[in-house]
Amino acid sequence: MEQKANLLSKIDSPADLRKLKPEQLVQVSAELRQFIIDVVCNNPGHFGASLGVVELTVALHYVFNTPHDKIIWDVGHQAYGHKILTGRRDIFSTNRKYKGLSGFPKMTESEYDAFGTGHSSTSISAALGMAIAAKAKGEKRNIVAVIGDGAMTAGQAFEGLNNAGIGNSDLLVILNDNNIAIDANVGALKEYLLDISTSKTYNRFKDKVWNMLGVFGRHKTGARRLAAQLEAGFKSTILDKSNLFEGLNFRYFGPIDGHDVMHLTKVLEDLKRIPGPKLLHCMTIKGKGFRHAEEDQTTFHAPGKFDKQTGVIITTPDEDSILTFQEVFGRTIQELAEQNSKIRAITPAMPTGSSLNILMNKMPDRVYDVGIAEQHAVTFSAGLATQGLIPYCHIYSSFLQRAYDQIIHDVALQKLHVVFCVDRGGLVGADGATHHGFFDMAFMRSVPNMVISAPMDEKELRNLLYTAQLEKNRGPFSIRYPRGRGVHRDWFQPFSEIETGKARLLKEGKDIAVLSIGYPGNTVAKVLKKLDGEKFSIAHYDMRFIAPLDTAALNDIFNKFRYIITVEDGILKGGFGSAVAEFMSDNSYRAEIRRLGIPDYFVEHGTQDELYRECGYDAEGIEVAIREMLVKIEGEKG
Repeated sequence: MEQKANLLSKIDSPADLRKLKPEQLVQVSAELRQFIIDVVCNNPGHFGASLGVVELTVALHYVFNTPHDKIIWDVGHQAYGHKILTGRRDIFSTNRKYKGLSGFPKMTESEYDAFGTGHSSTSISAALGMAIAAKAKGEKRNIVAVIGDGAMTAGQAFEGLNNAGIGNSDLLVILNDNNIAIDANVGALKEYLLDISTSKTYNRFKDKVWNMLGVFGRHKTGARRLAAQLEAGFKSTILDKSNLFEGLNFRYFGPIDGHDVMHLTKVLEDLKRIPGPKLLHCMTIKGKGFRHAEEDQTTFHAPGKFDKQTGVIITTPDEDSILTFQEVFGRTIQELAEQNSKIRAITPAMPTGSSLNILMNKMPDRVYDVGIAEQHAVTFSAGLATQGLIPYCHIYSSFLQRAYDQIIHDVALQKLHVVFCVDRGGLVGADGATHHGFFDMAFMRSVPNMVISAPMDEKELRNLLYTAQLEKNRGPFSIRYPRGRGVHRDWFQPFSEIETGKARLLKEGKDIAVLSIGYPGNTVAKVLKKLDGEKFSIAHYDMRFIAPLDTAALNDIFNKFRYIITVEDGILKGGFGSAVAEFMSDNSYRAEIRRLGIPDYFVEHGTQDELYRECGYDAEGIEVAIREMLVKIEGEKG
C-alpha cells in the first residue's frame, strides 16, 4: 500500500493549507495532532486544549483569509495548532522556552496572533472592537472569537455578548464546548449547554428540518431563512427554555461535531455569508486523539513531560519527596477546616491547581468553585464574611488583578474577614508575562485595612494560614506564596501563631542588612551561608509582612546600618523595597538602599531560575549586590 506524503511539512502558512483539496484536511488534522503530541511530550506545555481544537483550527484557517481575517483564541492555550499552521512549525520546539515562542497568542510574535489571550473571556470584547473598527474603515473583514465553555462563564464574556448583540457587527463567536476548563465546569451555564447538546428531540428536529431545506446550501437563502424561523419557533418548546444566545440577539447555530473537519468547513463557509452577530456551538473532546488525555483531562491539561506511548507522567526523585507550596496549602486548609467550622474555601475554577481538591474531596460542602469569575469570587467571599464565616479566597496572583475593585470596595472598605490566598506570587516560569504574579504586593499595599504577608517557606505558610483565621485578626488578610516546590520535607509541624506585622532576625551582622520578603529569603540565606568566614558580616531579616511593616525592626535597622539591600519576588515600582525606602524618608533616616526585584517591564517566559537571573535577584545577583556595597564600605574606611 502506497504511503501518503506528509502534508503538514509543506504547510508554512495558511495560504499553503488553502491550496489543498477539502478531503485532504482529514490527513492534515491527523498529522497536526500527532505533531503536537510528539513535541509536547518532551517539551511540556498545555496539551489537552490544543488537541481538542485540531479540526476546528484547520477548518478556520482553510475557510478564512487569515491574517486579513482575524481569529482570537480564548483562552490562548488552545492555540498550539494555530501556531504550527501559521509559520511557526519548525520553531515550535522552542515553545515556552526562554527567548522562544510564547505559550499563548502574542501580537508581537506573529501577524496571525490577532490578540494576546493569556487570561480568559476577553475574546468577544476584543473581536467586537475589531469588527466595529473594520466597519468604520469600510473594510470587509471576518472576525472570529473562539471561546471555550469554561471561559464563557466569566462576566466579561457576557458583557461582550450583550454589547455585540445590540448592533449589527459582522462577528462570529465559536463556542468550543467540551464541558471542562482545567477541572470540570460548574454552574448553570454548564447545565444549559448540556441540555442543548444532549437533547435528542431538539437535535433530531433540527437535523431533519435543516437537511430537508438545505440550510447549508449555497444558493438557498429562502430555505435558509425559513429553516431559521422554524427552528427559533420550536426551540423554546422542545428545550422548555428560550435560547440564551438568541435572547442576546445572536443567531445561534449548532450544536455540531467539532471533530468533523469536512462538515466544519462547509458550515463556516456558509456562516461567512450571513451578516450580523452569530454563534456556532461546537462540541469537542479535550485531549481528542490521545487516549490518556481524554480519560484524565485535568492531568493532561498541562501534564509536564510524559511518555507518549504509555501516557505515564515523567517525574524526578525530588518531585516525589518535596511538596509544592500548593500541596502544603491544600493539606493545611483541610486541617484548619476540621478544627474551625467557620472556614470555607473559594476558588475560581482552580480546585486542582490550588490543591483545594483535597478539601473538596473530604468536605465538598465547604469548598465553592465559582467558575472563571474572580470578581464574583471576591464579593461572594465578602458576603460569606458578613455572616460570620471565614472565607479563604484562593486566586492566582495574576488573576487577582481582575478583582481589584472588589478587593477595595467589597472587602477592605468594609473591613471584612476575608483571607486572600494569593497563589503563584512572583515569576511563575514558562507561562510568561500573562501569568507572572508580580504586581500583587504593590497593588495590595496601597489598600487600607489590608494585612499583607509572604511566607519564606512552607512552615511559615502553614502558620500564616493558621494565624489568619484567629479572632484577633478579623479583617482582610492576604498571604502570597510562589509556584513550585518548597524547601522542607519536615514542614508538617504543630501550628504556631505569627504576630501580625512582626519580622524575624535570621542572622546577625554589622556591615550590611539584607531585608527579604517571602520565598527569595531562601536564596539570601544560601548566599550568606556561602559568604560565612569572610572578614565582613551580613545581617538577614525575614520581614514576613509588607503591611503592616515592622516599624520597630526598621527603626533598629536604620539606626544600625547605612547599607541596606531589599530582595523581593515582585515589581520594584511600589513594592516591598519602595515601602522600606518610604519608611526611611518619612522618618528622616539616611542610608543607601539597593532594591533587588523585578524591573519595570513585562518579563517574558523561561524557567524560574532563568528569569530570576535576568531580573538580578538569583544567588549570583544577590552576591554581586552585597560585594558592590562592601567595596563602598571599604572605600569609606580607606
